[in-house]
Amino acid sequence: MPRMNSALPLLALGLTGALTLAGCASAGPGAGVDAAASDDRISVVASTSVYAQIVEEIGGEFVDTTAIVSSASQDPHSFEPSARDQLSVERADLIVENGGGYDAFVDALIEASESAAPVITAVEFSHGWPENEGHEAESQDAGEEHADEEAHADEEAHAEDEAGHDHDDHGHVEGFNEHVWYDPHTMEHFAEEIAHELSELLPAEAATFEANATAFAAGVAELEAGLAEIDTAHAGAEVFVTEPVALYLTAGAGLVNVTPDAFSEAVEEGQDVAPATLLESLKLLRSGTVRTVIANTQTGGAETTEVLSEAEAQSIPVIEFAETLPDGQTYLSWMQANIDALAGALQE
Repeated sequence: MPRMNSALPLLALGLTGALTLAGCASAGPGAGVDAAASDDRISVVASTSVYAQIVEEIGGEFVDTTAIVSSASQDPHSFEPSARDQLSVERADLIVENGGGYDAFVDALIEASESAAPVITAVEFSHGWPENEGHEAESQDAGEEHADEEAHADEEAHAEDEAGHDHDDHGHVEGFNEHVWYDPHTMEHFAEEIAHELSELLPAEAATFEANATAFAAGVAELEAGLAEIDTAHAGAEVFVTEPVALYLTAGAGLVNVTPDAFSEAVEEGQDVAPATLLESLKLLRSGTVRTVIANTQTGGAETTEVLSEAEAQSIPVIEFAETLPDGQTYLSWMQANIDALAGALQE
């Protein structure tokens, strides 16, 4: 299971301390904007700066956003929210999270604040999310628009049996990569849902939100074209990832992840990598088949450092990807920079 905190004792943070923060606000998705927005704007709280920026792309001048995790020095897996964060969630008109166990602190904040705001969960728009696989199977088997409720329950149970886990949007599902923002196609559908929810909250600007979502989709199409170019030039090239954050992007580029699962899973969970697994990883790097190594700048340890040192010794290009939005970037410009970096490394 990833590095996540159990539900935090948020109610014990103290209402008095939280209220003193009510007037504090600043601009930008990474700045921790207070959710107490003016009446003519929609206040949106997002778990990370990545999602806050996408909300701003769709909502434009009609949204005020709060990014709970906004710094590259913060690891969302193990983030501990503050009284200010709880107050923001309590006042939010819309809440945006990743889900899949990645940002469980959001659910703790919602529960503690008793917020009734609608919640958009990004993992629900991933084709690999187990619930979606269950619905697809149901549609194929029934062949009808309206399936019988009992059959639906059977399909859901079957999907749970296949994965061996309860498919709770808010709990980690083993075998599912929760870093879905690295899948541009998922983000396209996620942005469409943002436009829908914003339109429900501010119907007068529905056309604006729809147009912004369409423009975002055009940007995603450019990203996918860049991935297709890598696929054409380097399909099947082997990559080693210290942690699975970038795997949606590498898969979209037609690349093959050869990292031992035990290595990347241990790094993601904040555990030590077993000596045998580390040795296997170093042998892979020395084999001459790995074209590039991709590191997560926000997770790591002694074994990750050893892998990066070995990559340098073998003259294997190393790319660093992050989990939060770099300063001055939009989601689209950031993903384009990652794709460009990947293409450049494979050409070395």
